[in-house]
Amino acid sequence: MGKIHFIGGEKGGVGKSLVSRVLSQYFIDHERPFVGFDTDKSHGSLLRFYAGYASPVVIDSYESLDRVMEAATEEPERCVLVDLAAQTHQSLTQWMADSALFDLSEELGVELTYWHVMDSGQDSVDLLRTLLDQFGGKLKLVVVLNEVRSDNFKLLANSGERARAEALGVKFISIARLQESAMQKIDGQGTSFWAALNPAVKTANGLGLLERQRVKVWLKKAYGQIERLSV
Repeated sequence: MGKIHFIGGEKGGVGKSLVSRVLSQYFIDHERPFVGFDTDKSHGSLLRFYAGYASPVVIDSYESLDRVMEAATEEPERCVLVDLAAQTHQSLTQWMADSALFDLSEELGVELTYWHVMDSGQDSVDLLRTLLDQFGGKLKLVVVLNEVRSDNFKLLANSGERARAEALGVKFISIARLQESAMQKIDGQGTSFWAALNPAVKTANGLGLLERQRVKVWLKKAYGQIERLSV
C-alpha cells in the first residue's frame, strides 16, 4: 500500500517543518524509502535539510500537486511526505475535492494521513476544530503536540476537541522541547540531524559533545512517539 503523509497545521511557526524533518530522519534511520515534497516557495525546510530526498511542489497548481499521488502509485513501497507551508490548506482541500482524492486513494490502495501540528495556543485549537469538522472520520488524522514553546495544552483539553478527536480515532503524539541553542546550531549549519550529529569536520559553531547527546536523546523520544503509529 502506498502512503502519503501531509504535514500541516495551517498556522505559521507551530513546527510543521520540524516534524517533517524528524519524520524524514526517522525514515532514513529505519531504512524506509521515501520521497519528500516541499510547498514552501521561500525557504522550504525539506529542500534545505534533506535536499537529496525532496523536490518543490506548487500548492496552487493541480498539475504540480498531481505528482504527489503519482509518486505514491509509481513506487507503492515508498512513503511520500508533503511539508505544507502555512496558509495552504484551502488549496490542498480544493485539489482533494476536485480530484475526488478519497475515492481515488481507496481505489488505488493509497493511504492518506494528515498530521496536524499544533502549539498550545487557541489558534491551533480552533484550526483543529475546523479540521475535525472537515475531515473527522473521513481521513486518517494524527495530532502532533509540539512542546517547543510550551507543554501546557490546557486550552486543548478544556475545549473538548481532544476528546472529540479521540472519539473519531485520531491519534495524538508529542514532540518534546529541544535545547534552543542546539536547534539553532543545527539550523545554522543547514544539515540533516544525522549530519549535525556526525560532522565530517568539527567547527566552532557545531554541536558539542553533550549537545550531541541531548539531540540523540531527543530524537529517540520523538522516534518512540512515531512508532506508536502505523507509518
